[in-house]
Amino acid sequence: MCTRVYIKESLDELARSFAFAGQGALEGLVGRIPRYNGAPGQVYPVIIQGAMPETKILAPVFAIAKWGLVSASRTLGDRRLPLVNVRCEKIPTHGLAGPAYRSRRCLIPVNGFFGWKSSTHSREKQPYAIAMKTDVLFALAGIWEIWRHPAGIDIRTFAVITCAPNEMMTTISDQMPVILHRRDYQRWLSPDPNPSDLMKPYSADLMTMWPIGRDVDNLKNTGPEIINPVDLRPLRHGNHRLR
Repeated sequence: MCTRVYIKESLDELARSFAFAGQGALEGLVGRIPRYNGAPGQVYPVIIQGAMPETKILAPVFAIAKWGLVSASRTLGDRRLPLVNVRCEKIPTHGLAGPAYRSRRCLIPVNGFFGWKSSTHSREKQPYAIAMKTDVLFALAGIWEIWRHPAGIDIRTFAVITCAPNEMMTTISDQMPVILHRRDYQRWLSPDPNPSDLMKPYSADLMTMWPIGRDVDNLKNTGPEIINPVDLRPLRHGNHRLR
């Protein structure tokens, strides 16, 4: 699964890295980005195929969306949990995700995401940060929907698409988010109803991961130190100092 992400770049850097997209609603995220411990329920910048304000022509544009896909027909009394992730093999026939996949796909810019590895020695799972070896922004594959609140407010929501893990990710999880190559951004946002060949594991040779502290487990911890690496090697007796 993918339930945590981080964006360490500024909004200006996001705009530069995805310069093909109109800035749209990006300014609405001032003070919320960078975000080092991002979770479902929070709002994020996504790139959708939208109408440009000046020309009304459809083109890639930044939008604000809340992580957790909900149906356009959702009612306030609906107790179903928002859809955070959806596996690629289930998406074509998924009642909620299927229609969004066929016509409302998005790019989710991030610097990295987190995964947790089970331990045979402890009940606590060890968190890891996962990113590109080049430490650049990249895009996760997502789908989006618009839900109209009874108060008349349109709320855009999204979910992350996952697939089988690559060789690196398989050491900590049975799935990973779909990561798109830059050459595939346009097609993912296109009217093509089923770009299923893009939903595959990203090359492990281009990625890296490192163990981080368990501060990431608490959403109240939001500082950049969240992604600092930790040394998992046990301390040798000779390294202990008396105080």
